Amino acid sequence: MAHIAGVEIPNNKRVVIGLTYIHGIGKSTAQVILARANVVEDKKVKDLTLDEEKIIRDIIQNEYITEGTVRTQTQLNVKRLMEINCYRGARHKRNMPVRGQRTHTNARTRKGPRPGSISAKKRK
Repeated sequence: MAHIAGVEIPNNKRVVIGLTYIHGIGKSTAQVILARANVVEDKKVKDLTLDEEKIIRDIIQNEYITEGTVRTQTQLNVKRLMEINCYRGARHKRNMPVRGQRTHTNARTRKGPRPGSISAKKRK
């Protein structure tokens, strides 16, 4: 298994798909990285030479923000929105959909399960 940016990339995947296992790298970014490293996209991860692996690792390390840094930036951005109390920040605070989705009938993923109905006390 190739170890790039702190992530184990599965051997049986194509390189372009394997790179997407790294948080902060999508398919189009992976294609750009492989083009700069002169590696064919259809090559499997297990077929990479040590030199190709090193070139890919260097490109990602020096030119892209990945993994923990991306997660931290995202958290700080959400926190900033909540502090300035803009609409999106208020939606984050209330645990409601942020991007304009309807909430009358849907949004169960974001709002959580429906509260149970209050049943009348049983008489003895």
